[in-house]
Amino acid sequence: MAKPLSEQLADLSAHAKKAEDTVAAAQKETHDRIMSRWEQARDDATATTEKVNRQIESVDESIAKDWKAHKAKIAADIAALKSKVARKKRVLDARLAEEDADSLEWDASLAIDYAIAAVDQARLAVLDAVAARIQADEALRKAS
Repeated sequence: MAKPLSEQLADLSAHAKKAEDTVAAAQKETHDRIMSRWEQARDDATATTEKVNRQIESVDESIAKDWKAHKAKIAADIAALKSKVARKKRVLDARLAEEDADSLEWDASLAIDYAIAAVDQARLAVLDAVAARIQADEALRKAS
């Protein structure tokens, strides 16, 4: 494992804080600055997704099977991101822009809910890993 689970959770926390700070700042900025932040966030999301893909590809084959569903989700997220970019370029009139904003706010809300669920799942996975490590250590002590 490249990083301890506690460090991965700290990274997740830092990313969540960065998203929170970005939204707070964006609410006070011009459209051009917000779009600049959006481009940066898209670049960050793409880089993070590519990093996850590289990590998944480097995992042992037996474990990689469990990650196929996650890879499919990542691919779907990238496709959705590209679709949103294309849709954003087509939105011209005020009524469609308002509907687009409502939809994107709803999407963001779902993404936040998904992230919360992912954090809860990560916490469960970490506790499973810690419990398994404790059991393994106890078994080794008993075998000695």
